[in-house]
Amino acid sequence: MSSLKGICDGLPVDPVPEARPREESVPHAPIRTPNLTPEEERLALENALRYFPPELHTELAPEFAQELHDYGHIYMYRFRPQIEMRAYPIHEYPCQTRHAAAIMHMIMNNLDPRVAQFPHELVTYGGNGQVFANWAQFWLVMHYLSTMTEEQTLVMYSGHPMGLFPSSCTAPRLVITNGMVIPNYSSREMYEKMFALGVTMYGQMTAGSYCYIGPQGIVHGTTLTVLNASRRHLGTSNMAGKVFVTSGLGGMSGAQAKSAVICGCVGVIAEVSRDALDKRHKQGWLMEVAEDLNDCILKIRHARRQKIALSIGYHGNVVDLWERLASEFDSTGDLLVDLGSDQTSCHNPFLGGYYPVQLSYEEARVVMHQNPVRFKNLVHESLRRQVSAIGRLAERGMYFFDYGNAFLLEASRAGADVLKDGPQSLTPRFRYPSYVQDIMGDIFSLGFGPFRWVCTSGDPGDLDITDNIAASVLEESIQEGVPDSIKQQYDDNIRWIKEAGRHQLVVGSQARILYSDQKGRIAIALAFNQAIADEKLKGPVVLSRDHHDVSGTDSPFRETSNIYDGSSFCADMAVQNVIGDSFRGATWVALHNGGGVGWGEVTNGGFGLVLDGTQDSAERAKRMLAWDVSNGVARRCWSGNSNAKETICRAMEQNSHLKVTLPNHVQDPGILDRALKPYE
Repeated sequence: MSSLKGICDGLPVDPVPEARPREESVPHAPIRTPNLTPEEERLALENALRYFPPELHTELAPEFAQELHDYGHIYMYRFRPQIEMRAYPIHEYPCQTRHAAAIMHMIMNNLDPRVAQFPHELVTYGGNGQVFANWAQFWLVMHYLSTMTEEQTLVMYSGHPMGLFPSSCTAPRLVITNGMVIPNYSSREMYEKMFALGVTMYGQMTAGSYCYIGPQGIVHGTTLTVLNASRRHLGTSNMAGKVFVTSGLGGMSGAQAKSAVICGCVGVIAEVSRDALDKRHKQGWLMEVAEDLNDCILKIRHARRQKIALSIGYHGNVVDLWERLASEFDSTGDLLVDLGSDQTSCHNPFLGGYYPVQLSYEEARVVMHQNPVRFKNLVHESLRRQVSAIGRLAERGMYFFDYGNAFLLEASRAGADVLKDGPQSLTPRFRYPSYVQDIMGDIFSLGFGPFRWVCTSGDPGDLDITDNIAASVLEESIQEGVPDSIKQQYDDNIRWIKEAGRHQLVVGSQARILYSDQKGRIAIALAFNQAIADEKLKGPVVLSRDHHDVSGTDSPFRETSNIYDGSSFCADMAVQNVIGDSFRGATWVALHNGGGVGWGEVTNGGFGLVLDGTQDSAERAKRMLAWDVSNGVARRCWSGNSNAKETICRAMEQNSHLKVTLPNHVQDPGILDRALKPYE
């Protein structure tokens, strides 16, 4: 059994660990199909052996070749450390700096089996969101972090630690890039080859940036999304007796069951994986399990009639569930669903992100590897059936929205009836809205997004204290006066943080998420930092956020889907955000290709900022958090969003050093018509 000191000693090569078979008692990632040529297979093997001294190559080469053949990637299972993988209290890490120890705390949380979807393949969530590409990289990173000083920066190239480079105490301790592929080669097919070669990696969002906090990371956002969908489309904040149907209990999607109960409605979540369903049920995130459709419909009817807040996990395919709900309406006239969405990993539909209804879960995992062409055709047929059933229910009054997982994008590629009638532009016009466009977009424009923190002491008492501090800060802000346009957001967030403890949201590290604006984030950060200085907290606090935030992500089918000036496919905002965070005080920064909607569809970035009670960390927080929000609000203002304009103008009033270019909108559209008429 390894110790924390042991995993910081470097890659174990003298002696090398004994070879051991892959453990089949834990869930594993689907087998990949990179379709390498013989020359590429040779290169993949050669690349993997680079991590080891030549005298070990003869022993390791056959083993790595077999992994490549059997699983489509070289994970180096032999080197998986024999330690209980979890976020240990920060003081237990043998490091020279607390900032490095905080990063190690976050990495090990991302790989905790309670948190990670496929921990042995280093996948945290989303089916393919990697922390590292292989276990050799884990060992090297932990060693580098344990020896790092405040005058060095660790540089990460898509999972690979390029090394420690001289920098300064004001520079980030860690800079991460994941999947930075030349645009013309950023296709799914090329990704599979490059990942198998060990030269790039899909870090999702917070998997590869070491900032994942378990399914709690999306609970608050899902709660706000469902609640605001009800307010806007059902005309009520009281969701008792309302039914929300969706799919997915794996990584991030595991939050849906908990969110439904917090909203007070009946949440019905289909899940094909028995392991994923049982995991959420045992963790208390899922209240009841329905083994068949008849049982599921009975549970829905009972909970709906009794107006019980309940989460039901249906063990089966969501297409079967949608088709049964449609047939129930046809036969009884009962519309058993009020809100609908989907949270399968449709960004990765042909490698385990979406399971077609025609196959069992076990059959699908075989066919996707052995006959990928047939599997793709089955996925497309399944998507068309799913959309057809959803459409029948939507015509009767159900409100369906895309929850940012590329469901509508992939359904359109499958030929499903999801496009609006009329001409299409560069961005497809879907029949059903994205939740960013219709529900959450204005929240981003107001500067609100998924702010989060981790108490690195590992003490639940520290988390309770930070919850109380955050609630007090927000209440004080309301007393001081906030604009009517954001008071609802403050009220929702105060309620959330006060109730967070009783909802038992923690899985893994002692972490919390809270939607907050620039003013709130800075005030909360400074209050945390003071509590550390006053020794009210037992250790440093890591501040972070989901990349899915005001400024963090350029994604035309999600975060920037409500950008209408033609720039939704441009990635300047996300890239500028990471650069700006890096020199304004972030402890680490990350820039990724892909995340949420998928490889080649998104550019996104994130940060980690360690609060240690010093005046330096307070100044860093003020500088960096202001930029981290204002950047995206300014971009949304320039694109024409009135809420963003109001928000950025207010920020300029509060900070005389902030000067943002404001748009002058065309008041008379007829000017455009008259100017262009001679050229028709």
